[in-house]
Amino acid sequence: MATSSSNGGLIVSFGEMLIDFVPTVSGVSLAEAPGFLKAPGGAPANVAIAVTRLGGNAAFIGKLGDDEFGHMLVGILKKNGVSTAGVNLDKGARTALAFVTLRADGEREFMFYRNPSADMLLTPDELNLDLIKSAKVFHYGSISLIVEPCRSAHLKAMEVAREAGALLSYDPNLRLPLWASAEEARTQIMSIWDKADVIKVSDEELSFLVQTDVVDDAAAMSLYHDKLKLLLVTLGAKGCRYYTKHFRGTIDGFRVDTVDTTGAGDSYVGALLCKIVDDQSIIEDEEKLKKVLAYANACGAITTTKKGAIPALPTPSQVRDLMN
Repeated sequence: MATSSSNGGLIVSFGEMLIDFVPTVSGVSLAEAPGFLKAPGGAPANVAIAVTRLGGNAAFIGKLGDDEFGHMLVGILKKNGVSTAGVNLDKGARTALAFVTLRADGEREFMFYRNPSADMLLTPDELNLDLIKSAKVFHYGSISLIVEPCRSAHLKAMEVAREAGALLSYDPNLRLPLWASAEEARTQIMSIWDKADVIKVSDEELSFLVQTDVVDDAAAMSLYHDKLKLLLVTLGAKGCRYYTKHFRGTIDGFRVDTVDTTGAGDSYVGALLCKIVDDQSIIEDEEKLKKVLAYANACGAITTTKKGAIPALPTPSQVRDLMN
């Protein structure tokens, strides 16, 4: 069984890994930025590393260019204890790049270089099915749904994971500039909605999917489906809301000095999955779930205190310090 050296059930994260170029100065446009910090990223890869940083067991499945950036990213996964048994390298395509503008408030704007990038070219035949079958949790986003052949690979991987009994975790991670249109993004994100057991959306994504300016319980519950065990809506610095079949509530966030919000949601998801992978009954026990979500909020908050996603992902001791 292909696992990393950490403890606990295996969390397999599927999708894109890329290099984010973050301006060295906040609050300027890409054109005005005097320089850029090279930061490894990509939401599914961020989640995998968030898991191992917290002592969990994770693998990443995706495709990178057989180039210097691709080899660098494989090295970062290995250095962080993430299994790379599901990583493919493509000689004919480059590793994806994203230039990320940090506004003065720490929020981001994106410009992507993918024409096509290697992550878009993963085929169903290239999937490491043994790795997927050994997952207790299978986590994914929506960027891998944008084009073929990666879309078919994504759908097959989900199906194999479901048949093997994995918990399916979905964070749409909306990046509108990558989609042909907002309507296409909404349609494709929702096309796999009813397959997931756990879904995490940001308040902005909820607003986009439901097409409402009012982010409330009614908006969230309009996205609930019969198979769903847990729906989470992250509220940035304000924390998160949680919804299950039997209860719902809000968990406050933590006050920190925010520098860059990149990866905060991925850190939150990694923390949640780390806590529930070996005890899914937590989802049905509100008091236990509230503690786990407070922990996840702390992880998300810490991640906003540094530039870049992976460099900012917290360790257990950092989380303890913030929560105590």
